[in-house]
Amino acid sequence: MKKNILLLMLFLVACSPFTAQQSTPSLPTAFIDPSYPTVQAAPAVVSQLSSGIEVRADRAWRDGKQVNVDVCFTLLDASDWSIWGANLQYPGMTNSDFGSTMLSLQEPVEGQSGTRCDTLSFLNIPPDADLSNAIITIDAIAAPPRAEDYCTIYMPKIQQALTERGIAIALGCTDVNGVQTMQIVGKPDTMSQEEAEQIVYSDEFYTVKGPWSFTFNLGQ
Repeated sequence: MKKNILLLMLFLVACSPFTAQQSTPSLPTAFIDPSYPTVQAAPAVVSQLSSGIEVRADRAWRDGKQVNVDVCFTLLDASDWSIWGANLQYPGMTNSDFGSTMLSLQEPVEGQSGTRCDTLSFLNIPPDADLSNAIITIDAIAAPPRAEDYCTIYMPKIQQALTERGIAIALGCTDVNGVQTMQIVGKPDTMSQEEAEQIVYSDEFYTVKGPWSFTFNLGQ
């Protein structure tokens, strides 16, 4: 009998709500340095026109280690145009480390150009960087062609440029597996095939160079 009572008492103590429970350690939270500033500003000049393309910068903002800017630019045709090169300049530094996210796209229609809007994000900006006179420059806008685009869009202007420069390369289009493909059909005997291809497929034929520059006051 005494043995049963002892076992009952041990059972009641084990089930008691006052029994100490092992605590679960809390996970560490990320440290957010309050020294990283957040500032937003409009540019001194909103719109720039160069090489027939208008680029507009609506606003820029400084968010921690990142500087962002919303830009829109006109589309010359239905090719896949995007920002090909850009940089952020501030005292003692030029930062070309950027990414691009498309915000909107309005395709061009007959007689009217289209518009594409992107957010550019410049990375790894130190918190003590003086951005009171920051200059964001878009160096070039490009539309790297698909294979079928060369015949439908690019071949006429490539051929014209070669003719104007006195380069005796002739281009033509042939059907390759059901796709019209641009090919070099004539070149000087002194020019290798590789040299001819380097000239014909240079990115200059699908790149429009600026620059388009915008000045912002994003604080010190």
